[in-house]
Amino acid sequence: MCIISINNVSKNYKKIKALDNVSLSVNSGELFGLLGVNGAGKTTLIKILCSLTKKDSGLVVVDGNDLDTNPQEIKRIVDISPQETSVANNLTVKENLQFFANIYGESDQKFIDSIVQTFKLFDVMEQRAKTLSGGYKRRLSIAIALISKPKILFLDEPTLGLDVFARRELWGIISKLKGKVTVILTSHYLEEIEHLCDRVAILSKGKILNVGTIDQIKENAKAVTFEDAFVKLVEQDNGQTF
Repeated sequence: MCIISINNVSKNYKKIKALDNVSLSVNSGELFGLLGVNGAGKTTLIKILCSLTKKDSGLVVVDGNDLDTNPQEIKRIVDISPQETSVANNLTVKENLQFFANIYGESDQKFIDSIVQTFKLFDVMEQRAKTLSGGYKRRLSIAIALISKPKILFLDEPTLGLDVFARRELWGIISKLKGKVTVILTSHYLEEIEHLCDRVAILSKGKILNVGTIDQIKENAKAVTFEDAFVKLVEQDNGQTF
């Protein structure tokens, strides 16, 4: 079942066309990837879907709610873990979770405990957030985003700056969210998109170049590897030869 429908959405920043008639749909429970180089429009699209930025034109429907007429209901069912981790640095991990649980009115301790277990935070519960490694900070940031029990979770570059071990461990955690919540993930890491996502949209200069599974995109681009497919599609869009 479709939970996000985007039709001909455009957004301009003065002379820069951040999004150019973007259309796509995301299914409920899907882990959907947004892939593109810097300036492709990924973050702008997420900001529009979260009602953080207004689109210039087009139609967006999220879980049956029109973004233009019912943005507050959409805000109620979505949450985001941004590139910069949204944690209170001077609070411990436990205090962070309690603080945001109080904000969202979440009093079910079993639910909080399940989040702690999912994100493997037991060993750092009494540690101040500012002392955490990058990997643990990202885990805590995503865990906090889930406290509101969103239907849709946006992960903007969730493993940016992490070492290969921390990245792989977080991949395992994100994979466990499949089917429980709809996840929209942006990333520069082709391997990450290939490993995690059910389907992918490739963006370039604000336009959708291709949407589908990894195998479908490789077939459409007539490429052997996903990296070759991505490079070929982007270079063709830029008028270059592959």
